[in-house]
Amino acid sequence: MEYQNPQPDSTGRQFDAGPLAASQLAGTAPVPGHGRTVIAEAAVAKVAGIAARAVPGVYSLGSVPSRALGAIRDAVGSSDHAAGVRAEVGETQVAVDISLVASYGTPLHSLADQVRASVYRAVEELVGLQVIEVNVEVTDVYVAPPPKAAAPVATEREALL
Repeated sequence: MEYQNPQPDSTGRQFDAGPLAASQLAGTAPVPGHGRTVIAEAAVAKVAGIAARAVPGVYSLGSVPSRALGAIRDAVGSSDHAAGVRAEVGETQVAVDISLVASYGTPLHSLADQVRASVYRAVEELVGLQVIEVNVEVTDVYVAPPPKAAAPVATEREALL
């Protein structure tokens, strides 16, 4: 995605850094309207994925095959924060699709609304693009296995000599 700010400088002047080093410009305020910012769909998806995972009741993101791949990725010490998230980025707007697994006992509509609100807030604040929609698909419900009973304690026997 390529985003260009069409706003001119407040003084109406052209800004030309010329030979100035970046360190000389570090203390100055950014000048709107000059240069461009490119935000990749992967970056937006990662921000949205992290925001969605932070919502209580979200067990994981992605479908069964993507979660299996994620388990392999976790085993080798890598992680994909964008798994289960797809973002479509325009010039000033973004749409996000999220596929998730909910923890059993969590009201699903309420969970979807909380995920949607978290993603809207994170993407608009961190990425700076307007979110036009966040579609949430609950693909599964995780049911925790029952707790295992404690193993019976074996009594020690005396060794026969």
